[in-house]
Amino acid sequence: MAGQAGAQVALSGLSSDLLAARQRADAGSLILYREGLLRVVGFLETRPDLVPVARPAAPRLLGAVQREELLLAWKSFLDYLLALDSISRLHHDFQDLPKGGREISFVIDAAAFLAQYRSALDLLALLDRDPSLAVLLDEAVPELGLPAGTYSGVRLRFLHVARAGELAAFEAIDATWDHPAYGGLRPGMEEDRRAIWAVGKGKAEVMTLKNAFRVVRQVGFAAWFPVQAGVAGWMGDTRVASRQALVSAAQVKALGERLQPGDILLERREWYLSNVGLPGYWPHAALYVGTPGERERFFATDEVKAWVRGQGVASGGFGELLALREPGAERLEHSAAADAVAVVRPRLPRAAVAAAILRAFHFAGRPYDFNFDFTTDQAIVCTELVAKAFDPQAAPPGLRFPVLKVLGRPATPANEIVRQLDAQWGTDAQQLDLVVFLDGDEKSKQAVEASADVFRGSWRRPKWHIFLPQDGR
Repeated sequence: MAGQAGAQVALSGLSSDLLAARQRADAGSLILYREGLLRVVGFLETRPDLVPVARPAAPRLLGAVQREELLLAWKSFLDYLLALDSISRLHHDFQDLPKGGREISFVIDAAAFLAQYRSALDLLALLDRDPSLAVLLDEAVPELGLPAGTYSGVRLRFLHVARAGELAAFEAIDATWDHPAYGGLRPGMEEDRRAIWAVGKGKAEVMTLKNAFRVVRQVGFAAWFPVQAGVAGWMGDTRVASRQALVSAAQVKALGERLQPGDILLERREWYLSNVGLPGYWPHAALYVGTPGERERFFATDEVKAWVRGQGVASGGFGELLALREPGAERLEHSAAADAVAVVRPRLPRAAVAAAILRAFHFAGRPYDFNFDFTTDQAIVCTELVAKAFDPQAAPPGLRFPVLKVLGRPATPANEIVRQLDAQWGTDAQQLDLVVFLDGDEKSKQAVEASADVFRGSWRRPKWHIFLPQDGR
C-alpha cells in the first residue's frame, strides 16, 4: 500500500469562504453517500436468492452470477463507507475551528458516523442470516485497497461495544451545543439515530461533555479504513484548495487536435462525488461530438449523405438533420481537464458514428443518475449516454458494451469498457482503437503519454490512487 498521498488538508487553515465551500460540498456529498448505503441494503433486502430471509438449514451454493451481484453490492457498500470515513476524518477536528464553522463541522462528522453505523448494523443483520456468506465477503477487495478479512473487520468495528460509547459521546455534544440544522443533514441523522436505538445497539448512558470530547478525540476512531491524507482532502465535487488536474492545460489543447467526432473519452478525476458507487479505476466516459465545423467536414462523405437522405433530409447534410431533430443543439460540453484521460475510437462506418451523435444530443442535458439505472431515461449517467448513443440494435448498428448488474440494475461502468477492450485486443471482435492515453501520476503531479499495453492494464488498478504502488502504477 502506498505511503502518504500528500499533506493533510486541515480545515483550520482555510479562509472562512473556503471553509464554507468545503462544508457545503461535504454535506451534499454526505447525503448522497448515505443514500447509496441505504440503497445497497434495500437492494439486498429484496433479493432472497442472494441473502435468505431466514438462516438456511443447509449450506447454500451461490451461482456465478449471484456471486458477482453480491460482491458488486458489497464493494459498493464499502466504497460508500470509505467515502463517509474520509469526510468524517476531515471534519473530525471540528474543535480547532472558530465558532460557527466548528458547529457545522461537528454536524457533518456526527452525520457521517450515524450513517455508517446505522447502515452497517442493517447490512450485518441481513448478512448474518447466512454465516457461509462471510467466506465470500472476506475475500480481498484490491480495487478498494482492502485486504482479505474485510467482512470480519466490518463486523468487529460496528458490533464492538465501543460504538455505543461513541454514539453516546456524539449525542452528549449534540445535546449541549447550539448548532444549525445544516445542509439538510438533520432528518437523516434523526432517522439513523432511531434505527440504531431500535436494534438495541445504543446504551442510554449519561456522559459529561468533557468525557464526550475525549471519546470523540480517541486516536483511530474516525478512520477505520486505511484512509490516507489524500482521500480526506479531495473527496467530493468541490476542490477548495489549489490542487490542479494532472492533465495540464497544454495537454488538453494538444489532445483536441487529435480528436474526431465519435471518439470516446475515458476520464478519471480523483475524489469526485460521482466516482463513488461504481466499480473500477475508470469512473467516467464521454462522447466527443466535435464542433459544427468538425462535424461538417467529418460527415461530408457519400455514405453519410445517403444515410441522412434516408432520414428525410434531401440535402444529405448532417448539420441540417441535427438541427431538425434536436433544435438548438450545437455541442455537448466535455472536459479533458482530468487526472487521467484516454481516447478510444470506434471501428464503425461514419454513418454509424453520425447516428450515435444524433442520439447523444437527444439524451444530453438530463440530470446525473446516482442510481446508475440504465432502464430509465429520466436521469442519465455518463457511460449510459455513451452506451445508448452507440445502440447495437439501431440502424446502422453501434457498439456492444458489457452490461453488469449494479444493485440489480443494468449498467456499463467505464472500467468495463476498458476491460472489454483489453480482452478483445488484437482479435476480430475488437471494437475500439486507442488514440492516446495520458496517465496521471499522483507522485510526480503530472500526466504522461503511456503505451497501449499500460492502458490495457489500467482497468485492474485500485479505484483510489492512495492504494497504488509508490511508482504510481
